Amino acid sequence: MPKLSIIIPCYFNEENIPITTETLIKNENKFDNDVEIEYIFVDDASKDNTYKKLENFYEKFPNKVKLLRLAKNVGSHNAIYAGMTLVTGDCCVFIAADLQDPPDLIPKMYGYWKKGMKLVIANRESRNDGFFSNLFANFYHLIIKKFAIPNVPSGGFDLMLWDRQINEEVLKIDERNSNVLYLMLWLGYDYVNIPYIRLKREVGTSKWTLSKKVKLFVDSFVAFSFHPIRAITTIGIILGIAAFAYGITILVMKIMGEIEVSGWTSLMLIFLFVSAFQMISLGIIGEYLWRVLDEVRNRPRYSVLESKINGDTDE
Repeated sequence: MPKLSIIIPCYFNEENIPITTETLIKNENKFDNDVEIEYIFVDDASKDNTYKKLENFYEKFPNKVKLLRLAKNVGSHNAIYAGMTLVTGDCCVFIAADLQDPPDLIPKMYGYWKKGMKLVIANRESRNDGFFSNLFANFYHLIIKKFAIPNVPSGGFDLMLWDRQINEEVLKIDERNSNVLYLMLWLGYDYVNIPYIRLKREVGTSKWTLSKKVKLFVDSFVAFSFHPIRAITTIGIILGIAAFAYGITILVMKIMGEIEVSGWTSLMLIFLFVSAFQMISLGIIGEYLWRVLDEVRNRPRYSVLESKINGDTDE
């Protein structure tokens, strides 16, 4: 019998967990009887009672639930990666704990996997979030699609099913400061796209802050695109040609005696423009170099504080 592993990263979700777990169990009725399901919850160092709520669910279903509690907050994608190391299923699904992405799509996605698709994506046609959240999300996915991963579906996605083979390949790559879901797309597998409308969050408040959104954007963009480096090179060449032409012009004007003492304003404008470009360039190069340093250090992505797997408890 095929086995489906569902990975749910959690962060300050104590109010969501009872609703989410009940919904997931009820959702099992929408599958055929030819599938076994395991749930892998990863608590990303929540400071509320998220893990306590998860333990209550574990006590009810110890044979189908795995819990992982991380020692410090490492971000949702590292939490997903931690869950990926525990899967024993033939295929895997990632879904957020706040149920903004409807679980009732999972049986349909599983159906496509049974037909031979190794990657199934539910992409957002629209979303019931705030104006600024929508604006940032649309800009984020537009830039990623244009300059990093052309085959990413429009509107973005958070609900995704992938085959065990893809899971093993991503774990083998073991890339830090990246977007795990985009990494699966980068591998080049064909996928089925299921559009849906992202629901409004009904319980709790999101901890997905602006700084975390910016961090994910930079990680995703730098991990999959060299356009910033190429842009620096292109602009540098243009500025070099312009500087050379300007230097020839000044030399000719000097020989012809047409240069006056004035010119401080234009000189300062050029100086400020070039200096600003240099600082921006150093920042972009620094982002790439920092990620190279982080890969070379080979520090662990996360530390496990506590886990409950198949009736065993490790602390």
